Amino acid sequence: MNQHEYYMRQAIALSDENVDKGGGPFGAVIVKDGKIIAKAGNSVTLTNDPTAHAEVNAIRLAAKSLGTFDLSGCEIYTSCEPCPMCLGAIYWARIDKVYYANTKDDARNINFDDAFIYDEIMQPLQLRKKTFIQLLRNEAIKVFEKWQQKEDKIPY
Repeated sequence: MNQHEYYMRQAIALSDENVDKGGGPFGAVIVKDGKIIAKAGNSVTLTNDPTAHAEVNAIRLAAKSLGTFDLSGCEIYTSCEPCPMCLGAIYWARIDKVYYANTKDDARNINFDDAFIYDEIMQPLQLRKKTFIQLLRNEAIKVFEKWQQKEDKIPY
């Protein structure tokens, strides 16, 4: 068994354990320099947190463990192709590679269908199913300007 299969089997085992605990069938493992830095299952229903997907949970643990928000040099092994939220988190965390087992079509077949989100992202705001209303931009933009001028900011 090669190392990639080993790490993926860890993610799959987490997803299996998670089902037994009452959570969703998803697991993720983050590896850096050949070592597991973090691993987590999906805890949406266990914690009543809709953002507690396995990948997001593992990213939070890895960032805490490494003491940085920049997970460059890391790879993530996830039991399923990441949803749009998790994909965004993976990009924001700067993870180098994504290995996945089940596909988004496999997830759709068990009623985890994210296609509507991908469709919504492509729509202009006025055509989306959720109503978007802009308020107080003239006040909020001042904070962006303050950030832009800040000499000691930490870019991310």
